Amino acid sequence: MHPRVDSRARPLIRDSRIFEGGYLDCVRVDDKVAIITGGGRGIGAASAVALAECGADVIIASRTRSDLDAVVQRVSSTGRRAVVAAVDLCDLGAVAQLATAARDAFGRIDIVVNNVGGALRQPFFDTSTDYFEEAFCFNVSTAHALDVAAVPFMLEAGGGSIVNIASVVGRVAGRGYAACGASKAALSHYTRLISKDLTPKIRVNAIAAGSTATSALEIVTATPELKSMMEDLTPLHRIAAPEEIAAAVVYLASPAGSFLTDKVLEVDGGTDVPSLDFSLPDL
Repeated sequence: MHPRVDSRARPLIRDSRIFEGGYLDCVRVDDKVAIITGGGRGIGAASAVALAECGADVIIASRTRSDLDAVVQRVSSTGRRAVVAAVDLCDLGAVAQLATAARDAFGRIDIVVNNVGGALRQPFFDTSTDYFEEAFCFNVSTAHALDVAAVPFMLEAGGGSIVNIASVVGRVAGRGYAACGASKAALSHYTRLISKDLTPKIRVNAIAAGSTATSALEIVTATPELKSMMEDLTPLHRIAAPEEIAAAVVYLASPAGSFLTDKVLEVDGGTDVPSLDFSLPDL
């Protein structure tokens, strides 16, 4: 005989009311405010539109104003509002000011999507220490600068969710990926670390994205041999659409992901090796 357990003493979820409207409603983020860096194209643009479709107002930041304006039109078509910030996201001071801009425009901050980042793949001896520092700044320091600025406003609003866009190369190893992979691995562990600092009011998760059809991959997707290699090295035999990564952003940012923090969600098509092999020779 197993002892009788009173299920009322340990509810399955902290607040079951978030599911009262049905499971489709649990991805709603009505009247929340999201900041998305790198929001002009690719994963950032797709995430901004997806969050707007689920009810959020957004502030999107990127260097190129024309890209941002195109995203604003897509956000506006959902009935939500968008504010743009055409800034150099390598400027940590400018990144931090995004939080104030969002608070001034919308009165609150609930969601932060740290999407800006990346680094070129380079042979070992071509990867200088200066380049290593640039990669860490662009991938990790930018996220931290925005988080430190945004968290006080998120706490004012009662909490929220931070989603960091990391990469599969932060987990798998291949030649030429030292700066890119190490900085993305650092972003993943940064996610785990600050989740402990910010729990329970703010959830912090990351997405380790696989190869995704963004502008950064245009030279690859436009070259049949490289595109075929990337597809062959991905178990699902295709490259992700930005909207597929954005769907994971919505999940982590919305009540649907309310019991997740400290996690790196692998949205990578099953990848267990870098999907682009540079065939670099032995030293």
